Amino acid sequence: MTIDWNLVVTIAVPVITLFLGAWINSRFESKARLVSYFGHVSSFVYIPMGGQPLTIHTHAVVLRNTGRKAAINVRLSHKTLPDFNIWPALQHNVETLPNGAKDIVIPSLVPGEQITISYLYFPPLTVSEINSGIKHDQGFAQQIQVLLQRQFPRWFNYTGAFFMLVGVVAALYILFEI
Repeated sequence: MTIDWNLVVTIAVPVITLFLGAWINSRFESKARLVSYFGHVSSFVYIPMGGQPLTIHTHAVVLRNTGRKAAINVRLSHKTLPDFNIWPALQHNVETLPNGAKDIVIPSLVPGEQITISYLYFPPLTVSEINSGIKHDQGFAQQIQVLLQRQFPRWFNYTGAFFMLVGVVAALYILFEI
């Protein structure tokens, strides 16, 4: 069986160009991109001298603008808003919605800016009863899963990438020869 390479190229070039164009557009388009994740979720038992044990809950939400444009009118929505702290400190206000929920409104997050919102609350309130979403004028924040992991030196990562590339090229060569 012979392969008609002209037909393969005729089909492949427009498909590759389509995906390449979409990637270039998303990569270099100037827009705000917010990502958020939980920094920690914790519970403490505090026993004051001669007093009853007191359970204290805390969690933190990290919010970062990874885009190339400022995120305007950032709204962190809450079913219930306990005591909170924003670090580093920035201008914000709290708005009460008609249904009783509350939003922390931040006028602007510039590209690359990262903030941490820490919450402090007591039982029976739990973490699932607090946050209800993050949005801004250009869309919604993307919630990502994060895991702590060791960061290897750059030379180690480049060496690993080089060997992976050699492996891919070798596998493609073997497939081509078969």
